[in-house]
Amino acid sequence: MRAHRLYARDGRDDCNSVNNSDAYTDLRIASIFIILATSLFGALFPVLARRHRVLGVVIPETAFKVAKYFGSGVIIATAFIHLLDPATQELTSPCLSEAWQNYPYAMAICLCSIFMIFIVELIAFRWGTAVLARVGLKHDAHGHGLATGSHSAHGPEVQAQGADAVAAKMQLEYPDAVDIRSEELSMSDPEKGSAHHDAHAHDHGMHGALSDSAIAQIIGIAILEFGVVLHSVLVGLTLAVDEEFKILFIVIVFHQTFEGLGVGSRLAFMELPQKYAYVPVVGAVLFGITTPIGIAAGLGVRSTYNPNGATANIVSGVLDAFSAGILIYTALVELLAHEFIFNKEMIGGSNKQLVFALGCMMLGAGLMALLGRWA
Repeated sequence: MRAHRLYARDGRDDCNSVNNSDAYTDLRIASIFIILATSLFGALFPVLARRHRVLGVVIPETAFKVAKYFGSGVIIATAFIHLLDPATQELTSPCLSEAWQNYPYAMAICLCSIFMIFIVELIAFRWGTAVLARVGLKHDAHGHGLATGSHSAHGPEVQAQGADAVAAKMQLEYPDAVDIRSEELSMSDPEKGSAHHDAHAHDHGMHGALSDSAIAQIIGIAILEFGVVLHSVLVGLTLAVDEEFKILFIVIVFHQTFEGLGVGSRLAFMELPQKYAYVPVVGAVLFGITTPIGIAAGLGVRSTYNPNGATANIVSGVLDAFSAGILIYTALVELLAHEFIFNKEMIGGSNKQLVFALGCMMLGAGLMALLGRWA
């Protein structure tokens, strides 16, 4: 995504003229479908593989952990290398007026974005907590973040212990198993079984609509996906018109695959009621189609779109900076803090497990940062 910016900076292009390359038109059109396939594979594979066998083979849980932590590193590097730095270049372009050169607008927009997302989440959780209080459930103030493994996150936790805690967890994934548990309790202790059945019926009624935990998870992943989607559309526009198409095309194939794995691994670990099991699939498909849509749009306006013009620099710079703030907030708060610092498995687990997770994350960040050399 940097080739056209450097081209304008070298003074070899008129900021007001449209000089998009007509080379590789057939390959540019083919790139729509190639990148669609790679993006969908990266985002959908973790989601579908965690639910079903792939060609009769059960994917090991370790593979999902690798994808999850690797994806966290990818998202962090995307925020700084692929969004914040390009935004700074765009909003200090020589094609813009002097007023744009006198203040770090990209940093300011990124800062505003971070605070805006924080306030949106804060309001959402206050509302969710109030809803829980009205129905008599308690909210765990430290249960914030994307649900991963045994780390309960992003919202409320029903206070249950022993068999009741297991039954509450099983209710979301195996409703029939919970009913069996109720029947067993009824046989062994009619009064306890009846109380358990009533509690189960009340809880089942609550899960007829989205629970606070489910809403919180969807809000978290929606924020992440919004930032990634904006970035993906701009990537597609750039690829459609950039002169250095071949190099950029190869890099973006890897870029979208890695980023898709990052988003897909987050989607795969969402813990939602069965009624809303389609949400991760929709999120993965949405990610997969955005870059191809951007490429198609860029090809459609190639004769009039000037990627080096003032308008293009301002629009892409503002969107990149805004997306950078979203991903920085998500990466540091939702991923790093709650995957490591507030995760009991990491704090109390083995050093081997911690080193493994950190290694996967740094590998993802390192590879994505390396791709920033070309795109």
